[in-house]
Amino acid sequence: MTDETSTNYPDNSRLAQSPTVGNWERETLEKLVFATIKEKKAARHWSIFFKLSFLVLAFFCLWAFFDFNFSGSDDDILARHTALIEINGEIDSEGSGSADTVLPALNKAFADSGSAAVILRINSPGGSPVQAGIIVDEILRLKKGYPKKPLYVVVDEICASGGYYIAAAADNIYVNKASIVGSVGVLMDGFGFTGTMEKLGVERRLLTAGENKGFLDPFSPQSAKHKAHAQEMLDEIHSQFISVVRAGRGKRLKETPETFSGLYWTGARAVEMGLADGYGTVDTVARDIVKAEDIIDYTTHEGLPERVLKKFGASVGGGAVKAVSGTALPRVR
Repeated sequence: MTDETSTNYPDNSRLAQSPTVGNWERETLEKLVFATIKEKKAARHWSIFFKLSFLVLAFFCLWAFFDFNFSGSDDDILARHTALIEINGEIDSEGSGSADTVLPALNKAFADSGSAAVILRINSPGGSPVQAGIIVDEILRLKKGYPKKPLYVVVDEICASGGYYIAAAADNIYVNKASIVGSVGVLMDGFGFTGTMEKLGVERRLLTAGENKGFLDPFSPQSAKHKAHAQEMLDEIHSQFISVVRAGRGKRLKETPETFSGLYWTGARAVEMGLADGYGTVDTVARDIVKAEDIIDYTTHEGLPERVLKKFGASVGGGAVKAVSGTALPRVR
């Protein structure tokens, strides 16, 4: 007799062994499990990223807070002292040589009832005549407002051009014998590529609205008119520089044909020429001239966030200026 079960129904063992029937449930489940694990890993990675980002943001906020609150109090420092402000590096629109940085420090130092005098320590090769001029104007204004509070300049390694532009407004200038002082002059530099372009077969196609809009374009031939106009600007700024030096140094200045030629000299020679008054450091001036040995630094020190933002802004702004003008700006350097 034939077994109906074996005849009419499929063999269960063969069904279980079939590669296409019975395994799809397991494969689907495995896919779901792996997808869930992958999703959890991704969620964990994003969670770590956001937590780290929050910690970094919190760190910068705390840094800026403590830097702002402990860099100095707005209250007067009542003890008699010598106020110190430092200018290091190029005189430009950012950094310790910018008007935005120096002016608040000057105002705070002069306004403090405990400061007997202000020392401006300068270590700069020069830079922007605009920034230097703004600082000089503010020094002159403060000296009128606080006639009994002198301002002295102490030269570090170098005080040339724009640095000396500022120094000339001080009551006295003190140097080291080997300091570099002077360079009363103005320059505007750049490059001309017309010869190179001709050799390479490159044609300059410059379209302007306004006949002088391509003023000193480095890829176009220099015209006599533009050169004369640039020289006129330089002479005018140079005249402003000379006026500040003459007004600041007065009869102490032993003027010669070389004084305003753009040359610079050692500190020892600068004293002989009347460009400086004597030798000294911040400590010796505070002790021997001001008679207030305690020195308090009023220099505006930027925190890291401010430096990063200012650097970014200056880079974008500088790129925009170069893109629009294509020329260098005058520098007292």
